[in-house]
Amino acid sequence: MSTLETAAVTPQAATRSPAADPATVPARRRHPLLRALRHRSLSVGLLICTVLVLLVLAAPLLTSLDPNAQDPMATFSPPSFEHPMGADAFGRDMLARVLYGGRTTIFASLCVVVLGAVAGTTIGLVAGYFGGPVGFVIMRLVDLLLAFPGILLALAVTAILGPGLLNGVIAIAAILTPIYARMVEGATAEVRHLSYVGAAVTLGAGDLRIILRHILPNVSAGIIVLTTTWLGIAALWITALGFIGLGVQPPTPEWGAILNDGQVYITIAWWITVFPGAFLSLFVVSVNLIGDGLRDEFDPTLARH
Repeated sequence: MSTLETAAVTPQAATRSPAADPATVPARRRHPLLRALRHRSLSVGLLICTVLVLLVLAAPLLTSLDPNAQDPMATFSPPSFEHPMGADAFGRDMLARVLYGGRTTIFASLCVVVLGAVAGTTIGLVAGYFGGPVGFVIMRLVDLLLAFPGILLALAVTAILGPGLLNGVIAIAAILTPIYARMVEGATAEVRHLSYVGAAVTLGAGDLRIILRHILPNVSAGIIVLTTTWLGIAALWITALGFIGLGVQPPTPEWGAILNDGQVYITIAWWITVFPGAFLSLFVVSVNLIGDGLRDEFDPTLARH
């Protein structure tokens, strides 16, 4: 190759270095979403949770029966073509009750974690950012709530407000609020001393702008992971309140209430408890797998290869 040809080729070769060639960019950097979906726990959890959510949302398409309609002729009918999950003591179709009951349980669990996250994050941001006497007083109240056993606090709140799904949601959200507040307060207290927060203060940014623009995005990863993890626990507590009669009131279908209805007949009609219990277990396992995967993705030091 001549000197002129070498000079003509060299600039092109220099501009097409392996680091700049899109074809050579690692997939780990080019596709963060695909990288996250390659996580075994996250992908399996998303698959199971998506299927369960689609099933409960598509309840009107999967069954035409009213979950509260009673049929004395179908009392304790075992699983069959007419009743794929059998019927309960009142002849109510279990497939309809499990699917519609899943709507109640999952929606109530989402409401619990959203309320707990909003209230706890707000408290934690205020306590962690301002600190001083304000933060001290707030966190001592949070510690006082954390000293109570969770289920005891839920029972106390439900006893004061009365039984019902809404009161159960408020009671369990009251349990989650101090947990979020403790986590967010610690993360906020650490972030507010970083240089970019000091620069924002120097430039004259207000406290609200600093909290929402500079601190909240940097503590949101922990909030997301905690929310995903507690979603399954909230579902268990919602069903626990329904099981003991302090949650959803009859005849509204809900997984915990269905389990309560079937516990007496478990020896003669196992399907009344097995099917809602299986759906509840799958939902809790799936959200725990999602939380495990998100934790690994947000904290690379915990990632498992």
